[in-house]
Amino acid sequence: MELATFVIYDIEDDRIRTRIAEDCKDAGLERVQYSVFRGLLDRTRRKDLLAKLIERLGDRKGRFLVLNLCEKDAREVREHIREYGNYPPGEKESAAA
Repeated sequence: MELATFVIYDIEDDRIRTRIAEDCKDAGLERVQYSVFRGLLDRTRRKDLLAKLIERLGDRKGRFLVLNLCEKDAREVREHIREYGNYPPGEKESAAA
């Protein structure tokens, strides 16, 4: 059974962070934020991705979270997007918050 799967990571090493992003894309996940990916994965693909991410990070400093949501919980996910370019001229992001 496929579940909504989120991969969230915080990796210091630029090269490893880029490779982890590529691993997520290769697994069929889509990027929703700089260090957040989501998509539908079955148990085998989640297990394989997790093993790949653990191996990729190795003994380097960093962390990641692989979060699975059942269909009911996935339907409750809400996303709000405001593109950075939507701010009035001269207004900074922090001023609009």
